[in-house]
Amino acid sequence: MQFTVPADHPCLPGHFPGRPLVPGVVVLDRVLAAVEAATGRPIETLGLPQVKFLLPLLPGESARVELQSDATTPLRWRFRVLRGDDLLASGEVVIDAGRPADGCGAGA
Repeated sequence: MQFTVPADHPCLPGHFPGRPLVPGVVVLDRVLAAVEAATGRPIETLGLPQVKFLLPLLPGESARVELQSDATTPLRWRFRVLRGDDLLASGEVVIDAGRPADGCGAGA
């Protein structure tokens, strides 16, 4: 999934005035959107047991999210965020098996 965070994104003025960087939480939001697109349903409960930010993403730069699911554990996804060949971030998303990702279940 390709994405670009525009220079007028509301989080940027406070994230280093005069030298804006895209906050990690915005990058992770794009990762979660990619997982939701891959699963075809919204994620309501999750964990991020491992996340590493290696390089900054600047406003207006294009990046892409690459996902790899674990066939033995379909609720676990490895991700990489790249700008060209440069690795910006990597980690793991785990959907909580105790609560279905679609929000349905006992008491719902």
